[in-house]
Amino acid sequence: MKIEIINPTTTAAFARKNLVAAQGVASPGTEILSVSVKSGPPSIESHYDEALSTIGILETIREGEAAGVDGYVIACFGDPGYLAAREMARGPVIGIAEAAFHVASIVATRFSVVTTLARTKIICEHLLQVHGFEHQCRKVRACGLEVLELEETGMAACRDIVEECRRAVAEDDIGAIVLGCAGMADLAVHIQEQIGVPVIEGVTAATKLVEGIVALRLGTSKFGDLAYPLPKRLSGSVKHLEIAPRD
Repeated sequence: MKIEIINPTTTAAFARKNLVAAQGVASPGTEILSVSVKSGPPSIESHYDEALSTIGILETIREGEAAGVDGYVIACFGDPGYLAAREMARGPVIGIAEAAFHVASIVATRFSVVTTLARTKIICEHLLQVHGFEHQCRKVRACGLEVLELEETGMAACRDIVEECRRAVAEDDIGAIVLGCAGMADLAVHIQEQIGVPVIEGVTAATKLVEGIVALRLGTSKFGDLAYPLPKRLSGSVKHLEIAPRD
């Protein structure tokens, strides 16, 4: 089985972090690939950043399909482009927010999300509604860190995240924490040890969900809205993403 973790930013350190996290939970025989998009923002902290990253995600899916990848993880907590990516892919495509919400809802009846900047709280709240978990999430909290600070300050940044998680446990009446950024992929175990409740990180959660779906011999449905995109002529900078007619 071959699973590809797509870092939808151009920051190579995130791809390396994703690789280590996913390999740490993958089953024997599962090959983990971790790639960054060729063009896009260095971090994703807005709707604008998400939109810019989508073309790179689709380019990566196209290459992965040609290389025989069995399933994909979109390693950004905004789950950018996940439906378009599912249209292109035979196997499962899972965003890390959706994966983390699912796992948190299984191990606890209520959870809170700890994300980065305050503006991303609103994006996360919208995503909870889209994925159907708004009633199980008690609160979306921000630790005030920019995404790139997670690379620049390391464990110093982790202290701020731990403190916000402590406040969530004390104030939100919850049973679990969801970490709201792929840049936190290496922090979940440490934070869980510090605060004593389950801490779910989306890269590892999505890796195991993709692995399970592929093991069940299931893929993305090609009936209805997730059918392959209709072939049509494209122009300009996206012409290389034209979909060829299928037999």
